[in-house]
Amino acid sequence: MNLRQESHPLVVVGAGPAGLCAAMEAAEAGLPPLVLDEGSKGGGQLVKQIHRFFGSREHGAGKRGFQIAEELVSGCLGKGVEIRLGHKVLGFFPDGRLLVEGGQGVFVLQPGATVLATGAVEKSFPFPGWTLPGVMGAGAAQTLVNQHRVLPGRRALMVGAGNVGLIVAYQLLQAGVEVAGVIEVNRTVGGYAVHAQRLRREGVPILLRHRLRAAEGEKEVESVLVEDMERGTWKRFSVDTLCLAVGMAPQAELAAMRGCHLVYLPELGGFLPWHDRAMRTDCPGVYVAGDLAGVEEASVAMDEGRLAGLAAALDAGVLDPGKAAERMEEVMERLELLRGGPFGEPRRKAKERLNSLTVLAMGSAGRKASIHGRTGRR
Repeated sequence: MNLRQESHPLVVVGAGPAGLCAAMEAAEAGLPPLVLDEGSKGGGQLVKQIHRFFGSREHGAGKRGFQIAEELVSGCLGKGVEIRLGHKVLGFFPDGRLLVEGGQGVFVLQPGATVLATGAVEKSFPFPGWTLPGVMGAGAAQTLVNQHRVLPGRRALMVGAGNVGLIVAYQLLQAGVEVAGVIEVNRTVGGYAVHAQRLRREGVPILLRHRLRAAEGEKEVESVLVEDMERGTWKRFSVDTLCLAVGMAPQAELAAMRGCHLVYLPELGGFLPWHDRAMRTDCPGVYVAGDLAGVEEASVAMDEGRLAGLAAALDAGVLDPGKAAERMEEVMERLELLRGGPFGEPRRKAKERLNSLTVLAMGSAGRKASIHGRTGRR
């Protein structure tokens, strides 16, 4: 079977905040990117986020997620970036070729360099009743409400008091769903205090040291059993929707297919491709950014995308090394600030451990070379 062949100087897989920022930086530097995404809209998870963002102007402070998505897509198109939506990357071969489905069928794409910004997937876990209709990830509930304007149910219980659980619980309230509570196994709330305070003002209890025991119902969720881990007592919540916000995992399948070395860091979601501070992997010409490089905030994803785009342009020889170093240092300083404080500290330390590793990379001539994470030098 003869498949259509294409080639492109730079291919970015994923049109979320990381991928779009990578594409803009590369285009600005003179390396024309092609962005592929299986979705129908550019912006990734931002398109369903209606809350206002914190941070700096570079991260869209004061704007809502879907507005930032629109600006990133517009910025890419303004720089001549080609974005192909409805295109799914099926494979990433060891020789660097991509197998893509979309448009007029399946074709093979040969990139000069590749930025993987494939994001993350919601984690789950098995428990009695976990297959009942009405059990869903928090992200699925957010998609139903914010994108499709469909209520997942009338009364919901949220599992997990991280930022995702707190934000989605509040957005369910805004949509008209009664939120019976948020339960969390830990002793402290994992998300930002501002999100927790907003829920408490609305009378939503956040129950710490409580864990999910079972979802009950004949044909769908009718109630949920929860254990108070301190008292050893059980509570039954009458709800028709159970949302799980129990973490995200980097979507690393394509990176693994290409042969990128994977490292396990639970603070960053699990297995992710090894990369240096400039987002280079141990496979020459392959860069990572966003949640694939470790699950963090959208603002971090944007700056990691910028680093990946800069590194790709620098390695392609189209960007002056002095300008690249200056711009990279500016972005890295912002990342340090974003990873400050009690919320970002574990992720900062995990990145430092990752960058301290030395791995073996297969060079273009087939020779193995040692790469150190802090400098990316061979």
